[in-house]
Amino acid sequence: MEAGALIIIFALLVLFAFLGLGAWATVKVVGAAKRGVDRTLTQARRTVEDTALKAKSFGQVGVAGALAQLRLDLRTSMRATQQALYQGAQTDASLKESIGLFERLSAHGHELDDELKRLEQEPDRGRIGGMLPELKERTAKITQAADSLRWAARDRARRFAEDDLSTLSEQIEVESGALRDWSRESVDDLAAAAAAWDAQQAPTGSGRAPEAPAGRPGRPQDPQPAALNPSAPPTRHPWQKTPRPEATT
Repeated sequence: MEAGALIIIFALLVLFAFLGLGAWATVKVVGAAKRGVDRTLTQARRTVEDTALKAKSFGQVGVAGALAQLRLDLRTSMRATQQALYQGAQTDASLKESIGLFERLSAHGHELDDELKRLEQEPDRGRIGGMLPELKERTAKITQAADSLRWAARDRARRFAEDDLSTLSEQIEVESGALRDWSRESVDDLAAAAAAWDAQQAPTGSGRAPEAPAGRPGRPQDPQPAALNPSAPPTRHPWQKTPRPEATT
């Protein structure tokens, strides 16, 4: 009975673990889907706002058109800088400090954008007209700071790319030189092997019969005994051509 109860308890624990894991996975999937929908809605809303601002900046004159142009300049600069910094930080960890500065700048940018958006609904155009110089100055400070961060990040990325290309070119030149040296060594090895083969094929004697030994005049010299184990012919190199039959007659 005790063994059966333990088995049942273990099976229940495994079942609960699978149910918990399934619930956790479901929550993660739902959360990811919700974040994806939120990003899509945010992007769509931003696109609509930018389109409306462009229409106001070109279609309206006076205070309304000036406010729309300030918002458009501010949003365009901040968005471009944010994209450049966050993309660059994926390969350059030193940009994290720049992202921290940009986040502080973004707080001022959002505050100014909200203020400009509220002023678009203000009916007192004369009072807003008096505020335009100060609003333009604030917008210029923020956009200039954002542009400075963005172009610094791009210049840094371009410099790294140029340095990497220079290093790669130097490595390729070294490797190319090594390959050329290897080719010359191979030719020298072939030439040495050919010279050794020619030396083996050269005759070892002068072709004259050996003289009779001293003290035994008039007696013909005894023939030399044949070799019991004649040496095998030298192995031909694979690059040597086989002589034609008529060349041996």
